[in-house]
Amino acid sequence: MDILGIDNVLIPVGDLAAARRFYADGLGLKVKFEKEAQGVALFTVGAEAPGILVRVDTRAGRPGPGPAMRLWLEVPDARAVSAELDERGIRPLTAPFEVGTGWAVEVADPWGNVIGFTDYLERPELSRPRP
Repeated sequence: MDILGIDNVLIPVGDLAAARRFYADGLGLKVKFEKEAQGVALFTVGAEAPGILVRVDTRAGRPGPGPAMRLWLEVPDARAVSAELDERGIRPLTAPFEVGTGWAVEVADPWGNVIGFTDYLERPELSRPRP
């Protein structure tokens, strides 16, 4: 498996406007994009293309089982990674799914932390250079 770098860190939030106030106004991060209808906003982290993606989840902040923080890693082909993980006995949470840049697949560690693998097959101009 060829990991190219960190893609986005996904954080569940209870309210998009409150998240915008915290991350933009409070932490000083710039809003790269916001899709209110989808309940997501991406904040830049320095000059990197990846950033902090907040996503509205009604379970955010509640005690007990709830949404986990997600770390996404960029790979050349997320569907190929899904097949490789399956061969290793690591089952994806869902089948690979389409995202704005290409495809993604997610797995969970034994504690419920989610690691995603995403590619830029649909937006290669945004992808990291391959070694």
